[in-house]
Amino acid sequence: MSTSSVTSRIPRGLGVLGAIGAAFLLLPLVGIVRRVAWSSLWQQLTSPQITEALRLSVTASVVATLCALILGFPLAWLLARVNFRGRSLLRALVTLPMVMPPVVGGIALLGVYGRTNGLLGSFLFDTFGVQITFSLTAVVIAETFVALPFLVLAIEGGLRSIDPRHEEAAAVMGAGPWQRMSLVTIRLLRPSLIAGIAVAWARALGEFGATITFAGNIEGRTQTTPLAVYMLLESEPEAAYALSLVLVLVCVGVLFALRDQWLGRRS
Repeated sequence: MSTSSVTSRIPRGLGVLGAIGAAFLLLPLVGIVRRVAWSSLWQQLTSPQITEALRLSVTASVVATLCALILGFPLAWLLARVNFRGRSLLRALVTLPMVMPPVVGGIALLGVYGRTNGLLGSFLFDTFGVQITFSLTAVVIAETFVALPFLVLAIEGGLRSIDPRHEEAAAVMGAGPWQRMSLVTIRLLRPSLIAGIAVAWARALGEFGATITFAGNIEGRTQTTPLAVYMLLESEPEAAYALSLVLVLVCVGVLFALRDQWLGRRS
């Protein structure tokens, strides 16, 4: 008997539990599809409230992803390539928003950017009259806060997987640090970079807790798609399910597109 045939067999009990686990995750998706009013789906998705929420979500999530890339790339480089005291602690703090309750993240952002007692917010308001909270800027900051760790981890993992001999060969040929990074490192890093950007964007698009706490839920101003789903669930459940279906399809599309880089698809 071959080794592969032995390892492919699992105890029957594990198979049953695995099937239950898969059903536990998949049945809620079936529930969404079942509750969608397909006959009026287009009408619901083109209503003013939903189209505005979608527009706001796409705009804010794209800007947040760009901000995460600008801040996350050098941070990932630092964590992957530079040895310094406290690196493990810094990595743990960078990943904290991934496990922190989103509402707590929103409160933490209020502590920094709040107009009254915020660490920076009070200075900006008193000096320049700029209020960050309850604005589109606040939405972008909240989404960047929750999306940044995903991008950092993806890029850091990609940097660690690159064979340093490629960069060393470029250095021997006379390439400077910026040339090595642009011509060698970023090209080799491209799969991880694309995966990190896509997952960070999807996370920003689906952000709820930190956004509603820090930016509020103002229709046409800070009401993103997840917040619109929350509000519509009470007044228009069918529209809430329709909008939820859009978010699910976006997430499935991202995961399917990244099945090689992020999920490690096997033949």
